[in-house]
Amino acid sequence: MIGIADIETAAERIAGHVVRTPTVPSPGLSALLGVPVTAKLELLQRTGSFKVRGAAAKLLALSEAERAAGVVAVSGGNHGIALAVMAAALDVKATVVMPRSAPARAVEIAESAGASVRVTDNMDGAFALMGRLQEEGLTLVHPFDDPEVIAGQGTVGLEFAADAGDLTDVLVSIGGGGLIAGVAAALRALRPGVRVWGVETEGAQAMSEALAAGRPVPVELTSIVSTLSAPAVSQLTYAHVSELVTEVLVVPDREAVRGSLDLADHAKVWAEPAAGCLLPAARRVLERVGEDARLGLVVCGGNATTGDMIAWTEHFELR
Repeated sequence: MIGIADIETAAERIAGHVVRTPTVPSPGLSALLGVPVTAKLELLQRTGSFKVRGAAAKLLALSEAERAAGVVAVSGGNHGIALAVMAAALDVKATVVMPRSAPARAVEIAESAGASVRVTDNMDGAFALMGRLQEEGLTLVHPFDDPEVIAGQGTVGLEFAADAGDLTDVLVSIGGGGLIAGVAAALRALRPGVRVWGVETEGAQAMSEALAAGRPVPVELTSIVSTLSAPAVSQLTYAHVSELVTEVLVVPDREAVRGSLDLADHAKVWAEPAAGCLLPAARRVLERVGEDARLGLVVCGGNATTGDMIAWTEHFELR
């Protein structure tokens, strides 16, 4: 299990490489939900999502030999962008494996940063290719199954705990579980009374399935939200969530996209559906905990294009 000391060490290591993103009260979301809402704006992070924290923490912890070998990662979008940009900044050769469902813009950004991008038919194939490249000698930078990466993502929670006012409940999106594992570890250490809730989309509910089975299990990926689409969580992230997280909620893709539109309309931020899913989940949390709640939302990323949002809005007939 990752402890607060690990997260504080990661924070020292990545200082100067990442942005301390704003933690702000949101009058618009507070009015929409009827309770005070504070947002941690990781979509304003370098590379447009929290992922650069974990990538930086891992790359800076590597030995010279591991860096010289070059690094490899699998990604639905944001981890690949983060690794490509950070590897270029640290003069490390990077290979990123992405499924065809990854946003075209993510592939373009990773390539423009200097990474070699390999595209596979699906996420299962991406993880398989990553494993083969690791066997060939590349150093793995896993998107979530790594203590250094989780500690890096946990710096989001470290900052949230320091910068937010009084909170009762914090909502965090889940793909493979690295972000929520780190954030929950930080918040439970620094604000032990705060409840942490995970949020997944239908068709990318690897953590929910793991909790139901009592262990990580493979899931069929059908969600449009590629940035949350891990084919399975890891034992490491599962252990953190099962011990530290109150519950994991699952919302439909349509509601995640509607949540992104609501974030634009009411919070004035441009967030991808991986963050938009927090709003329908927040309404469900409020039904359970009552009107005295004070919510915190980790707005994890903003790497969706206007074209993406228009297409999803039309597909789900939201306008």
